[in-house]
Amino acid sequence: MVSSKVYRQLEFLAVGSCWIYDKEEGGQGETGEAHGMRASEEQRGTLRRIPGGREDVFADKSIDLRSTRSLMKFLKLAADPAAYPIVLPEWGPRPFEEYLGSQFKMSPRLQAPLLALTLSTDPSNQTTVAYALPRIHRHLTSIGLFGPGFGAVLPKWGGLAEIAQVACRAGAVGGGVYVLKKGIESVKQPSHGSTNTEDAESILSVVSLRGGDVVKARWIIGTPAALPNDTLPDAQKQSIIVEVTHLTAIISSPLNALFPPPAEGSTPPAGVVVIMPSTSFDIQTSLGISSIIYTSTTLDHSSASLLLESAIDTLLSSVNEQPKPKILWSLSYTQQHPATPPSFITSNEVSSSQTPSDQQSGILVLRNLDLSLVLEDDVLRDVRAKWELVTADDGDERCSFMQFVDREDIGEDEGDA
Repeated sequence: MVSSKVYRQLEFLAVGSCWIYDKEEGGQGETGEAHGMRASEEQRGTLRRIPGGREDVFADKSIDLRSTRSLMKFLKLAADPAAYPIVLPEWGPRPFEEYLGSQFKMSPRLQAPLLALTLSTDPSNQTTVAYALPRIHRHLTSIGLFGPGFGAVLPKWGGLAEIAQVACRAGAVGGGVYVLKKGIESVKQPSHGSTNTEDAESILSVVSLRGGDVVKARWIIGTPAALPNDTLPDAQKQSIIVEVTHLTAIISSPLNALFPPPAEGSTPPAGVVVIMPSTSFDIQTSLGISSIIYTSTTLDHSSASLLLESAIDTLLSSVNEQPKPKILWSLSYTQQHPATPPSFITSNEVSSSQTPSDQQSGILVLRNLDLSLVLEDDVLRDVRAKWELVTADDGDERCSFMQFVDREDIGEDEGDA
């Protein structure tokens, strides 16, 4: 985001508070009216604003002194990646909630906001310590990075795909060629005995594309879904398919109560995140008149879309607006996606994920995208590892990963020429 200067070509908006739905009635105990919005008596639930950092924890009067000490102890550990090699060998594959209860004596209610900050699409008992720690670290270190009081942004137009568009435009300026709807049908790899470096043709693969076109390539890079099955490592030939149900709804209210300014004097955010059991929401305002809710769940249920509608109804009851906001329009759909096992992938692990034989063949397989609510750093680590293999003989190019030249500068250079 920062080093690539992608913000010069795209406009981003602030993501404000994170909220969690507490099914307990609330009252003046740990939650209290000052720190949440009570739902109707029938719903018996409260929306709680998740503390964004140490200052918010100390300012939250609903957290008692003992719980504050436990939280601060954990936040200190989460903010220090140097401690991870000590923690992860024992606790990495184990449930995060078990770790918080055993090592920090946190109650389930105190664990819930920390689990929410991981933005995991898995149930709490399947969200591992290895998955949770780096994501909470990312949250803590991102606060204030893009502006006062918030730590996440969303593109104003088009969604996260716009980031890929910036890279595509840069590739086109540099001479890249894009051909749409020409997937790979088959690949004839060079024989392993072809080691004649003077014969460049001997190391090229012959790629047959849909429609009958044939091209030759030194490197073929893609996700498992984009590559022929016989070119994939055995571990990636079979994958579990996960279904995610999405529901997008336009609401009759801007839901202003969910959009407090992230810091004094700052601009109100354009989006917030709400976490419910098995459900996540991304809510965006629209001209101060209405709002749009994007919600999803990985819950395997024949009536998942109805469950999402019920979750939205519960959310709208929790904001205490009269009259109660209504759903003006909604759209639901189910997405099938290859599952990626949760893991804490370091740059070293990513770089070593390709075997020497794969590098010799020139076929580099990218990881499947995670079913995450955010653009994960692991995605770019994996892409960078492949980039460094391809550009190994070009030192200048190797150092230019995700370094997008300003388009205005390119125009001026071309004009001078």
